[in-house]
Amino acid sequence: MFAIGLFYAAPLLATLALIIVVLGHVLGRLEGWSNFDALYHAFSAATTLGYGDFHPRGKRSKLLAIAITFVGIIFTGILVAIALHSAAHAFKETHNVDKLIEQVDE
Repeated sequence: MFAIGLFYAAPLLATLALIIVVLGHVLGRLEGWSNFDALYHAFSAATTLGYGDFHPRGKRSKLLAIAITFVGIIFTGILVAIALHSAAHAFKETHNVDKLIEQVDE
């Protein structure tokens, strides 16, 4: 069920990941970082880890970092929603919740 959810959400997740990469690249150019360092910062900010070893100094760079973080939160929220839906579906299938509800209603 989780894999099916990922399959259907893949275009949206890929778009969000691409936005993170592009914004990270632009931020890295503004700050003079290497491509790898910019990508590292973008995904550490997107996952809200924020180690602090790279941090933007300029006003535009800081705004881009905020945008990267918001996109990362959306990305993570979608993954968590898919995981919760899959877990709820598995619990329902495993414990015959429908039958229990019918028995309680009778």
